[in-house]
Amino acid sequence: MNSKIIKRTAACCGIFLLLAGMVWAGDAAGKKAQERISAAVSSPIAERPQVALDAGHGGMDGGCVSVNGTAEKGINLDIALTERELLTIMGWEVTMTREDDRSVYDEGVTGLAKQKQSDMKNRLAVFDSCKGAAVSIHQNQFTDSRYSGAQMFYSRRNSGGERLAAAMQRQFVQLLQPENERETKPVDDELFLLDKTDTPAVMAECGFLSNPEEAAKLETPEYRRQVAFTIMTGMLGYYAGSIHNS
Repeated sequence: MNSKIIKRTAACCGIFLLLAGMVWAGDAAGKKAQERISAAVSSPIAERPQVALDAGHGGMDGGCVSVNGTAEKGINLDIALTERELLTIMGWEVTMTREDDRSVYDEGVTGLAKQKQSDMKNRLAVFDSCKGAAVSIHQNQFTDSRYSGAQMFYSRRNSGGERLAAAMQRQFVQLLQPENERETKPVDDELFLLDKTDTPAVMAECGFLSNPEEAAKLETPEYRRQVAFTIMTGMLGYYAGSIHNS
């Protein structure tokens, strides 16, 4: 590892510890603090890592609904926006598929089926344009309310996605869900974004909205910040491993 990467890694470690305290305490960095932190880790000593973040669903597509009546789309968006804030502070270049409550189909497209096709095509274009990694944020649901815990999905043909999924699953267990025994799951063409992109990508099912206890947590801003932070640590672990193996 060269001296530039060592310096960048050292800077990121310090910022990481600062963010850990702030996020778990429920605080957010002030604007001036964010600017100073971002400047420290985004100086031109190394290429900025890139990530594409997809807040699943949006607009007329609300996704699944919690046992308390909360739509998945809003939970996904809040986690994604917090994730963008954290990774930007760490010096990452972040691209979002959506930043508000909407579908991302092309203007003028009519009909639900065509709008969905256009929506997924545009999300895929964001993933494909990213030179780093991509994360699609979702929540799970099942008919049996006892099931809980995050689970990472990746394309069977994408080794980078497999490594990213493993890094993120590990962090969920270590930081947030110590009783989570779920394993990362490979998929084929049933998940369009993962199957069609060559970018290392993961669908992060952060929890089960059909589980009353987990749904109640995901409906709080504090827990969603912790979820975003956990995803970030997985991203950092994946990126560090990629540098070491390059």
